[in-house]
Amino acid sequence: MGYHRAGFEVTGVDINPQPHYPFKFYQDDVTKMDWQFFENFDAIHASPPCQGYSRLRHLPWLKEKKYPLLIDLVRKMLTKSGRPWIIENVEDSPLEGVILCGQMFGLPIYRHRKFETSWFILSPGHPKHREVIGHGRTINDRRKGSLNNPSAKGAWGKQKIITVAGGQFKKADGIRALQIDWMTVDELAQAIPPAYTEWIGKQLMNFLTADKKVEEHKED
Repeated sequence: MGYHRAGFEVTGVDINPQPHYPFKFYQDDVTKMDWQFFENFDAIHASPPCQGYSRLRHLPWLKEKKYPLLIDLVRKMLTKSGRPWIIENVEDSPLEGVILCGQMFGLPIYRHRKFETSWFILSPGHPKHREVIGHGRTINDRRKGSLNNPSAKGAWGKQKIITVAGGQFKKADGIRALQIDWMTVDELAQAIPPAYTEWIGKQLMNFLTADKKVEEHKED
């Protein structure tokens, strides 16, 4: 959605069905597709699975699970494509690039995500985090709010910052935090605010436009 708002015509590819995806969509394994398909596009954004790079993988009930680590493979594929590219993932992933936060865009959420690009981009200023998420809350402490009733009352409900991690939030709060109103709660828990990719998309559009002008000048 962010790239759409920045002026791009958007097409999505995912190995799983995405019934709420708002643009043209192909269900396929991108690592096995004919790469001539991608020659139809001006740029490529990739978001490989993040679970294997997430801090949550160290939780006792998750630490034995195995997750695909696809960033190196995806980077090689994108570089081979010859198109400008962006890779997005969690903060602890092995990407080199900028980190974006909801506070940079006036959103009531932190949700740090790292973006590596094949061209130089800038990031907004990062306001200091002044709110502690769930301060004073303990699991199933009904007086302060609980994991199953996280945003209805008590210390949890009074927080100025919303967390959508783990799906422990009300849908209305997720919509307000991410500025996304077309997803389910489970989808919101995995999403990033379109404001992030709109910021990147505007810089990408400037980059592509400038590059096109250079090519036209060479032809002249």
